[in-house]
Amino acid sequence: MLTFRLNDQPKAKSGTGKKPAAAPFGASKTTKAKKNPLFEAAPKNFGIGQDIRPQTDLTRFVKWPEYVRLQRQKVILHQRLKVPPAIAQFSHTLDKNTATQLFKLLNKYRPESKQEKKARLEATAAAAAAADKKEDTKKPLYVKYGLNHIVALIEAKKASLVVIAHDVDPIELVVFLPALCRKMGVPYVIVKGKARLGTVVHKKTAAVVALQDVKSEDQRELATLVSASKANFSDKYEEQRRQWGGGLRGNKSTQMLRKRAKAAGQTLSAAAASKL
Repeated sequence: MLTFRLNDQPKAKSGTGKKPAAAPFGASKTTKAKKNPLFEAAPKNFGIGQDIRPQTDLTRFVKWPEYVRLQRQKVILHQRLKVPPAIAQFSHTLDKNTATQLFKLLNKYRPESKQEKKARLEATAAAAAAADKKEDTKKPLYVKYGLNHIVALIEAKKASLVVIAHDVDPIELVVFLPALCRKMGVPYVIVKGKARLGTVVHKKTAAVVALQDVKSEDQRELATLVSASKANFSDKYEEQRRQWGGGLRGNKSTQMLRKRAKAAGQTLSAAAASKL
């Protein structure tokens, strides 16, 4: 009877000692990143009541009051529509430095307030009662205001300088004044704006004010302002009478025209495209 033991099994042949050929492009060692079980990355959901949005400019999403929307839309319409020269001339206003000098002179001749007028009349009445004789007083030099009053002064050629606000609404109230001033030979300027003119005459707004006479010490300053008004407005009236305003395109429309011109092999600048 034959018996076999485990140790009696044939041994495996030893290798020849040769290593296998290496991979031609090299084996890439890939190591899996260990995940932290405490923090799991998940895509954010910016829906209502979900994740908090990152801080961005939300101006476009603001529900503005109606008056803000209307005044912004009005500005855009004035840029898009063609504006006739008679109205477009009100966009050319006096420069800042000259306007500062003008209002400094106007504030010297502000009309008296109700309280000042009452105090002056009481003092005059008391002096007349004490002297038993009424003295004639000179008419004070004040800024003239009121549209009908100013028109009468211009037609009579008594106004030395007419100051018109650029933002009168409706514009028909003052649209004829530059032509009337030029016909009558009265110097005029257009300034910003009606609220600033209103502060001169103790009103909320004023469409137009005028200087009739000034003191001798202010004659030189008035002459400087008159020469500036002639250079900027009276002498340029014929030029401005032919210039239309508005007609500016928006950014999207401008880019569309430039794209069409490029496809047609033409070159069109942004400034030229906005005015087409």
